Amino acid sequence: WNWMGSSLCAGAAIVCFDGFAAYPKLSSPWDLVERERVTHLGSSPRYFQACRARVRPMRDNDLSALRVIFSTGSPLAPEDFEYVYSKVKSDVMLASISGGTDICSCFALGNPMLPVRQGELQAFGLGLDACALDRETSAAVTGSKAELVCRSPFVAAPVCFFGDDEKKSKYRGAYFEENDGVWYHGDLVELTGSVGSSGGIVIHGRSDTTLKPGGVRIGTAEVYRFAETVEAVEDSLVIGDQIKVGKRAGDVRIVLFVKLAAGVTLNAELEAEIRSAVREGASDAHVPALIRQVQMIPLHALWQEGRACSARPLCGYRAQKRRRANGSDGIRRVPPYCRGRPLIMCIAPL
Repeated sequence: WNWMGSSLCAGAAIVCFDGFAAYPKLSSPWDLVERERVTHLGSSPRYFQACRARVRPMRDNDLSALRVIFSTGSPLAPEDFEYVYSKVKSDVMLASISGGTDICSCFALGNPMLPVRQGELQAFGLGLDACALDRETSAAVTGSKAELVCRSPFVAAPVCFFGDDEKKSKYRGAYFEENDGVWYHGDLVELTGSVGSSGGIVIHGRSDTTLKPGGVRIGTAEVYRFAETVEAVEDSLVIGDQIKVGKRAGDVRIVLFVKLAAGVTLNAELEAEIRSAVREGASDAHVPALIRQVQMIPLHALWQEGRACSARPLCGYRAQKRRRANGSDGIRRVPPYCRGRPLIMCIAPL
């Protein structure tokens, strides 16, 4: 809401799709983009993934007004880039962005001055001393997975949490883990160096859900990305389950939960196909030790999987409550006097 509110100051009008993005049909958001002549669209990888198989906006909709597509909520896979440019619009700027409501901005985002590269966020944000920091050496690194941090104070940083104690214990515990004045945002990233120390950036997932089976550090996104290339897999969730007994006690095994297409049941043949897809796309270290079929993957408000909260009860911790999505048609119509202005659209299932 803070981004959208500030866009009014630029003379833009706002279109909100408030509700389940696939209601009443999966193409509803694209129909709204066409009808209201939206210029900037905010969406998520999960929506693109749902659209890949059967929604073709390039063929079925007039998206001539659309100039920029923003994507956030989880890492945008190379397949999502391919879908947007081949099935949505070939000359749109696809900006994968990553930040947070807490900072009212982005640490990494799109830049209209730079080329769009498949699988990458284009650059770090202006005015942010952000980098990929190696925890062991405390040095900024390129070409390897590390923590997304900001090493200097920045204008958009919150200064406290409401209801915190005088020492700001919750606030400091959330962001300043090492007590060294460095903001740890909780993302596992890789700086590719395609535009030097400014970018591009690959997000591998949340660092608090990072898996280390056999000491190999991997992000959950690296597993589900390839698991979901299997046609029968509609959705998936990956957790790390700590082994408590035996020779590997203390190590982590990868557990993959899959939601399969209607009428499909997980069997040995399908398990082998999933493991093969993960092994060929990533590595042996990424292959799940266990694969289990589930009826639904838990999501929260932005269509992100509830990986961290789902892992808690499975690993012996108390579960956290989450709101679930509703299926209401929450389209709020644009007043006639707003038409003709730049239109910012946000798809935000609640």
